[in-house]
Amino acid sequence: MSELLGSPIGLLCDQYLAAWADLDPTGASMRGLVGYDDRTTDYGPDAHEQRIALDRSTLMAVGAIEPAGHDEKIAGALIVDRLEAQLALADQREHLRPLRILGSPIAMIRQVFDGQVRATAEDWDRIATRLEAVPAAMASVRDSLQAGLDRGVVAARRQAIEVAEQCATWAGQREAPAFFTVLVEGASNGLVRPGEGATAEAHGLAAAPIATARLKAAADRATAVYSETGTWLRDTYAPLATAQDAVGRDRYLAFGRAMNGAQLDLDATYAWGWDELHRIEAELETVAKGIVAGGTVAEAIELLETDPARSIEGEEDLRHWLQDLMDHTIAQLDGTHFDIAAPLHRVEAMIAPPGSAAAMYYTGPSEDFVRPGRTWYPTLGKIRFPLWGEVSICYHEGVPGHHLQIGQVRYLKDRLTRYQRFTGVSAHLEGWALYAERLMGELGYLDNPDYQLGQLRAQAMRAVRVIVDIGMHLELPIPRDDRFHPGATWNPDLGQEFVTARSCFPADFMASEIVRYLGFPAQAIGYKVGERAWLDGRARAQRRAAQERRVFDLKAWHRDALDLGPLGLDALVDQLEGCGAPTRP
Repeated sequence: MSELLGSPIGLLCDQYLAAWADLDPTGASMRGLVGYDDRTTDYGPDAHEQRIALDRSTLMAVGAIEPAGHDEKIAGALIVDRLEAQLALADQREHLRPLRILGSPIAMIRQVFDGQVRATAEDWDRIATRLEAVPAAMASVRDSLQAGLDRGVVAARRQAIEVAEQCATWAGQREAPAFFTVLVEGASNGLVRPGEGATAEAHGLAAAPIATARLKAAADRATAVYSETGTWLRDTYAPLATAQDAVGRDRYLAFGRAMNGAQLDLDATYAWGWDELHRIEAELETVAKGIVAGGTVAEAIELLETDPARSIEGEEDLRHWLQDLMDHTIAQLDGTHFDIAAPLHRVEAMIAPPGSAAAMYYTGPSEDFVRPGRTWYPTLGKIRFPLWGEVSICYHEGVPGHHLQIGQVRYLKDRLTRYQRFTGVSAHLEGWALYAERLMGELGYLDNPDYQLGQLRAQAMRAVRVIVDIGMHLELPIPRDDRFHPGATWNPDLGQEFVTARSCFPADFMASEIVRYLGFPAQAIGYKVGERAWLDGRARAQRRAAQERRVFDLKAWHRDALDLGPLGLDALVDQLEGCGAPTRP
């Protein structure tokens, strides 16, 4: 067992995690911590102040500890970075305006049920208890939003309206039946998901009587509360919210630190985003000509979108295809390019509930791996799914992307603190997953030109994100040497036009993306910015191997890099240089 776990910094990290989880049980469950599945977070102003006070006191305590070794320094760097980032957001009073289409408390109160095990009567009892707490949790969110209104700290009107629409969807007013109604329908036999029934049988768990009437009553009340909250957001909050979507430089820097673990030069990053987009667009044109002889990117995409032989019909067939791809990838990568721990061989492909974000996403395994890692695919009402863009995205969300990275960290309970295993830095995570897409291309898994174009399209969209996310929030000028509205100042309308024209993704999907960027500043830039950090760190490690006259071992580099656990980007690159070496500092 690592000396870190018994060190002063290791013990403090885990004490903080336990205290934080007690104050944020919904967040604890979302991260995979065991023991919180019957509780819901209080999002009210007083509860936020408790969490802020915990962050401040812990930061002071960390500052009084001198880390003794490399692992302790890594752990200390992580918790300092995270606490400082959280406090920077608190200083901007973001907890009083937490409305956004992705990752709002209103979404988390619903989404936490997606990850709950549903195999036994005891599981359903925990679900019922948490369901009964939904009204109080939603009331606490409204309390914070009202406190923000009272103090002139308000969210953007666009986000209020979009979250109101999410509430209406989950309440069954846009797509019947309501989310919570569907949730409790499985209580009659306790088994509703692929894999969970098998898990119950494997452990000899017999079906026990389940209080279905209690569940239904709690589900009905939760549905009503979401309906009421949507109405309040639309009719009361939105008219008082700001019409201004851009958050400005100060708020953006606070979000940038939280999402990226770095002090970013925003103007330089914005310019780099343009350079990356132009480079990727040139590659797209080359690959497109291999799909449609002499054709354009648009012509290649038209073929890939309309050719029945390149598509799958039906969401259940898509789910099976995604599951097979992940299982096959794990079998091929294990022992060759990675050593994949046995619990990580289980990952489940899921169809996301209506009202979820429009992009595919991942939820990590629980601490005991009873709940596996899962990828979630929003079908958005579609029944036909062209495959050219799905392969690289599956690598991103599954293996070697999020599932391998997050699951590996969860698995290292003898090396990393519990805090490290259940804390993340968005750009560290998304950067690795985007690196994983590129890696699979390097390893030959995207040699099919269809899949190459899909991966390049994903890269182009991530470069577009850097440009429009920074551009819209800082209201920067568009370069005069680009063909798109040269010299104009960014605004949401131009952002929508640009992402539709330059991302190669459908307009309806990119419309939801613009709302996401406006509501969650600096989160979307972390994909490309994080990938840059991973690639820079790998290049440094390769140069170091050359200087030391040894062969660079990519598998060892991946092992050491993932075993570091989460880090902010400022700390990550330096650490990556030493990964894969026979002896690390």
